[in-house]
Amino acid sequence: MFTIGDFARYGRVSARMLRHYDAVGLLPPDRTDPATGYRYYGAAQLARLNRIIALKDLGFTLQQVRAVLDEEVGPEELRGMLRLRRAELEAAMAAAAARLAQVEARLRSIENEGHMSVDDVVIKSVPAVRVAELTGVAAGYGPEDIGPVISPLYERLFPLLEEAGVRPTGPGIARYEDAPEGGGAIVVHAGVTVSAPVGPVGDTGVTVVELPPFEAAAIVHRGSMDGILPTAQALARGIDASGYRSTGYAREINLECPEDRDKWVTELQEPVSRA
Repeated sequence: MFTIGDFARYGRVSARMLRHYDAVGLLPPDRTDPATGYRYYGAAQLARLNRIIALKDLGFTLQQVRAVLDEEVGPEELRGMLRLRRAELEAAMAAAAARLAQVEARLRSIENEGHMSVDDVVIKSVPAVRVAELTGVAAGYGPEDIGPVISPLYERLFPLLEEAGVRPTGPGIARYEDAPEGGGAIVVHAGVTVSAPVGPVGDTGVTVVELPPFEAAAIVHRGSMDGILPTAQALARGIDASGYRSTGYAREINLECPEDRDKWVTELQEPVSRA
């Protein structure tokens, strides 16, 4: 038998916590001295304590912990719960990191208001280009919506082209359009320049399309696409200052894509016409 202090030490918890678990009926002591009220615990109770702490750390309430323990959950089931909770936490961390990146981009836009030059925006004629592309649908046009869709598309695109014997002949080109179903959804086209015939590339799901020439307002963005907002807004100001109006979503031409995304170089080409 262990005193509450010794049991707390072996369990790496506080005596106060053990008293609370006793009070709520989650882990009563093995024996309580009727004269002194001292609590005594047995070594076998460490197994239940371990389960209580593990489930509590997974985010279960004490009431839920009791319900789980009453079902005598074994180690494998607990490990499965741990894997699920870990995946949930990792997804939450990734989402939080993405939100922070967007807040940072928004702050940079605010800081640069009135200071960003529109001289970097040029009006130019973009020639026709042939691209092999995969297509998906994003819930919206924000980076937090586009990123999770376009990245997997590109990860699939290049291996499929290699298997089909189609070699890229120029930069990657991402383009966007409103989804037919509306509701703010966006059709995402992840492509790369090729010289292959127009049409489906076997049964890969990749399609080669000919994009027509158009007049564009263009600007070069340096860095991760998570920080595209200030550059995109500078492009909007440049279009307005030049007496043009936008007629669609900007294409993204991947000029340089090293492993370090902060060193990416991307040209935005937005279709325009005279206002």
